[in-house]
Amino acid sequence: MRRLKPILAGALAAAGAVLPGTAFAQIVETPSAQGEVAVTIYNNNLALVQDKRELRLPAGKSKQDFPDVAAQIRPETVTLSAPGAAIVEQNFDFDLLTPEALMEKAVGQNVTVVREGKSMPAKVLAYNNGAVVEIGGRIEVLNEKDRVVFPSLPPSLRARPTLSVTLDAEAAGPRPATLSYLTSGMSWKSDYVALFDEKAGKIDVQGWLTLTNNSGTTYANASTLLVAGVVGNSGERGGPRYGAPRRGSLEQAGTETAGREQLGDFYVYPIPGRITIAQRQQKQVSFLNVAGAPAARVYAFRNPWLGRQDQARSVDTVLRFSSSKEGGLGDALPAGTVRIYMRDARGAPQFIGENNIGHTPMGSRLGIKTGEAFDVKVKVVVQARERLDDFKWRTTMAYTLTNARPEAVTVELSQGGLDSWWKDTRILSESLKSERVDADETLWKVSVPANGEASVTATFETRY
Repeated sequence: MRRLKPILAGALAAAGAVLPGTAFAQIVETPSAQGEVAVTIYNNNLALVQDKRELRLPAGKSKQDFPDVAAQIRPETVTLSAPGAAIVEQNFDFDLLTPEALMEKAVGQNVTVVREGKSMPAKVLAYNNGAVVEIGGRIEVLNEKDRVVFPSLPPSLRARPTLSVTLDAEAAGPRPATLSYLTSGMSWKSDYVALFDEKAGKIDVQGWLTLTNNSGTTYANASTLLVAGVVGNSGERGGPRYGAPRRGSLEQAGTETAGREQLGDFYVYPIPGRITIAQRQQKQVSFLNVAGAPAARVYAFRNPWLGRQDQARSVDTVLRFSSSKEGGLGDALPAGTVRIYMRDARGAPQFIGENNIGHTPMGSRLGIKTGEAFDVKVKVVVQARERLDDFKWRTTMAYTLTNARPEAVTVELSQGGLDSWWKDTRILSESLKSERVDADETLWKVSVPANGEASVTATFETRY
């Protein structure tokens, strides 16, 4: 049973309402006036609704109501296609029939207040956080036990969001009409559940699409498409934003084309069959199910320029895998959250961390930071820093890596901030050969023995 918001509830269809404290009348759901509905939902709080209905039009001009459109419809985007008929005017009535709206419209009008079984004529003086009425020459504030009966319904209030269109038909008769519009309040996102088997070096991944409908109406038996990508939307007031983790998840963008339907620069994910997307509902459907894809845990630590610590810091734990067709998940991955699980000693899956990914092409290499390692740490010291002239410095850095695990580990140790502008930084000497990732960062792959430590020293020549 649906409960209406206080202050009023009850048999609105009979032009009556009750205040909180009285019994709530059951609301009978009316059939939807929608026809054959197709909904295309985008990531950024936007959906395209296409509603095919059968109209019976008289010749000439007539007003046609389209109830059960989205409450968050963008009226300026409405198009109506009906053979032999042209649109003259359209109006969207969003002043919905609610107990509060009914009381607001009754200000200055006469109503009947029922109190302890006694009916009393009253006049509504104001409705601001409560109803102020005049009864028998007295000014009163209605309480929770009072019931208000209205003589009629205001014509401006609608029971459901309604679009009114004035059409000019060439001839009378039935004809199909397709109503199309954009609406806010609908979006979808992706979630990934990954089970990592470190001993086997494999990962099982299931992807879920979660649809959310807050557009103000239900779409019954709808054909549904999900479009992965952020389309331009001048009316956007908000939508999913996938914040970048401290360590970026996309390590290398892929160059493979996924075997999915495309719409311009976006991928389309059709929902099989027809589904009902209820108002104020989240619905989940599976779109990815991969078992045994190669994966590995790695340790990584990135030090900012001149970064130093009074004590050792934990390195990042990163789960690395691919979205490639061969040796990976084999699909383009819509933006969302990846949640990682591992089985414990008893065989039960346990959560070990999560992070976000952006829209990821097929063939990409991903590194999902799941947390910080308990037993593997790095301490960084600036051993020496000498100014050679106005635009040249010589700096020696020392990195000490410790490992309390019973097996050896490899840490991907990188030094950042080397050359954010001038691009003429040089490494004068280093105890372990590094790989220059880009002009701003260099990387050492440091092997740290079980229950032991390793060290790296490097001298840089920079402009600052």
